[in-house]
Amino acid sequence: MNIQVIIRILLLTLPWPILAQSGTALPITRLIDISEQQTTSLLFPYPIVSVDRGSQDILAQKPKGIENVLQIKAAQEQFMQSNLTVVTTDGKLYNFQICYNAEPGSLAYDFSSNEKPGSATLEEHEKADRINALASAAYHDRSRIIIKESDYDITFSITGMFVVDDYFFYRITIANESNISYDIDQLRFFVKDQKRSKRTASQEVDITPLAYWQLPEKIPARGVKTFIAVLPKFTIPDKKNLYLQLTEKSGGRHLQIKVRNSKADEVQPLPTFSNN
Repeated sequence: MNIQVIIRILLLTLPWPILAQSGTALPITRLIDISEQQTTSLLFPYPIVSVDRGSQDILAQKPKGIENVLQIKAAQEQFMQSNLTVVTTDGKLYNFQICYNAEPGSLAYDFSSNEKPGSATLEEHEKADRINALASAAYHDRSRIIIKESDYDITFSITGMFVVDDYFFYRITIANESNISYDIDQLRFFVKDQKRSKRTASQEVDITPLAYWQLPEKIPARGVKTFIAVLPKFTIPDKKNLYLQLTEKSGGRHLQIKVRNSKADEVQPLPTFSNN
């Protein structure tokens, strides 16, 4: 039994329920969790000709003598989610959203089975194109709200909240008025209690973004960047708030925005798109 057959037996095929992407376009993109302690293997149907990492926090290599397997792992803990692009000799491009997880749900992914023409791939393309168009509309929409937090000469703001079907589009602006660039390490969304007694533990529920549009890795000194976070539709229960937590890579300039339950009602539909 040769090594290719052994790898095929070991690798698992998983469904892909989540669409996510860092950047300006949203082709078919799959979400993969990696850690710094374990290696994750990706098996492709054809030899790999190109690998592009969105961040140096993603380590990638091909095993010696095997051209259609890529091994990836994290260079450090809790890195800012990024993307990975792989091109194979058949001309097919694979996009992955890479996130940190100390205990990944799977360490092996098999893409060697050819997808049946039509249905799933076409539906995913159409869904991705629509989300991309909606994110662009949210980015350029002229309506404005201001929910912000400022510290360390950094202003972290929500300037728009929009809803279409089962998606929320949060327009976020980060302004850096300092003379030192700001490297984004993590942007976290979570819901927790407004107040709690010392005897009561505060429960936090994370909301994982489905996609980012125009997400920057760095805010230059004296610079401003705006981007869109695409979230699954959710509601904020009574006596709870939504929090956006921004942390700096290799730094201590961390900021947090609190969105009160009443403020969440300011979410607006995108007028240029119907819900059909």
